Amino acid sequence: MDADDEARTRGRALSSPLRIRILRYCLHEARTNKEIAERFDLNPATSLHHVRTLADAGFLAAEPERRGTRGAREVPYLATRLSWRTPMPPGTTLVDAFLADLEGVAPDQLETVRLGIKLNEAHRRELLDRIEDVLQEYAAMPADDDGEPTSIFFAHHPDLTARNR
Repeated sequence: MDADDEARTRGRALSSPLRIRILRYCLHEARTNKEIAERFDLNPATSLHHVRTLADAGFLAAEPERRGTRGAREVPYLATRLSWRTPMPPGTTLVDAFLADLEGVAPDQLETVRLGIKLNEAHRRELLDRIEDVLQEYAAMPADDDGEPTSIFFAHHPDLTARNR
């Protein structure tokens, strides 16, 4: 597969908010197709389609086979973290995944910040680089054994409401 085909395959895999959510679900613990289907209330065949799409793009890796509670063969999948540095297709896929992930989160469990600032290009680039450095640092850290899964969503955009017309 050449670089263009690989980029298309990865872009298609990341174009679904559900697949983004599956990657997050498989980030710290390998999950079987059955577990994924149950978690997202999917038909197992539909879940398998999404799992295979992610695996074919390199975003999920099959772990060693295991036997389920009734002796059935199970293949757990673990996120490879490749998606962290893969460019996202244009659109609101991440926003849609974020909003779906918020379902069931109590208001007191959600910490949000919204900041309006006016920066020249040099300061804007400095800010984004510093934020990326912090996120990279934490993304590279091993998971804390006693930690709770947590999620960070960051968006930077022009403030169209504050622009002079």
